Amino acid sequence: MATPIFERETWLDITVNIIPLCIIGFFVALFVVKSPWEIEGLTSAIGFALLIVPFVLLTYLTYVAADLIESAESGSE
Repeated sequence: MATPIFERETWLDITVNIIPLCIIGFFVALFVVKSPWEIEGLTSAIGFALLIVPFVLLTYLTYVAADLIESAESGSE
């Protein structure tokens, strides 16, 4: 059996960050597939950057938080 990346309790702790990641990902996909305006120029680049940059940063923050939670749990035992 494969070793899980994080324990179940850690997944429950980082769910608070995973839900906004899913919401942001949904909107990125929605705007790529069916955009209410034309995709071109600086305005579209800034609009996508305002979705993608927080998505990437929140993903990194979530991983770092999960890693710290895992190390704190393994250190306390």
